[in-house]
Amino acid sequence: MILGSHVSAAGGLHTAIGRAVDVGCDCLQIFTKNNNRWHAKDLTKKDIDAWLDALGESNLTHPIAHASYLINLASPKAELFQKSIDALVVELERANQLQLEGLVVHPGAFTDSSEEEGLDRIVDAVCEALGRVEPGTCRLLLENTAGQGTCLGYKIEQLAHMIDWINAGQRIGVCLDTCHAFAAGYEINTKRGFKEFRKEINDWLPKHAVRALHLNDSKKPLGSRVDRHEHIGLGEIGLEGFRLVMHDSTFRKLPGYLETEKGTEESSGEEWDVINLRTLRSLE
Repeated sequence: MILGSHVSAAGGLHTAIGRAVDVGCDCLQIFTKNNNRWHAKDLTKKDIDAWLDALGESNLTHPIAHASYLINLASPKAELFQKSIDALVVELERANQLQLEGLVVHPGAFTDSSEEEGLDRIVDAVCEALGRVEPGTCRLLLENTAGQGTCLGYKIEQLAHMIDWINAGQRIGVCLDTCHAFAAGYEINTKRGFKEFRKEINDWLPKHAVRALHLNDSKKPLGSRVDRHEHIGLGEIGLEGFRLVMHDSTFRKLPGYLETEKGTEESSGEEWDVINLRTLRSLE
């Protein structure tokens, strides 16, 4: 598997490249803007060139971005719904400017409406956003969720519904998060459960729809519907679950990105990204 992490772009997007290389990434994920704000300054030619130059001088592949957490494409509130679509358009445009392969987005939460209405709004929102953005390098990747609250996309069937009705071909795909899948009730840490998970993917999703993985252990138990990431092997999924992921004939060809807590391990002083990447590689 091509392994990497979500890395900080503090100090300029191009600085993320050095951080990714330093911890041993083969691929990387970034935010192209502050993920907790709606507004973003336009990318300048200097910004774009610095990013592309740094990326070109590295051996990193499969650069992707994660969209803002403020976006809710399932919101029944008209103002937030339109604001989310507009924000997604900006995120897609920035990703294309930076020649990224993908933009990961959480589908959204239906709040005080219904699940069916929420799914319909997600489809409408993505269709509008893609219609407003010229096709480029970036594919929009819908991420599975833990199903916390009223968040949609926690079932593979729901992601399949979205992709089918969006009907955007190569412009749409899926990013699977291991923690989210486990929290949503997929028992990916046993051979039987993992086999059932893969069967559901094969039965519901178009071939090659899954384009990326988020590799996170879970602080919470199976089916908790609570999204809390843990370091690889130290959570409820455990090493056996990640061994199954790493040896899967389809998954092992994909890029996988850590989204685990940053910082250093107390006793060794080693960065957690370095430790987590080494752990994953030991399972290959």
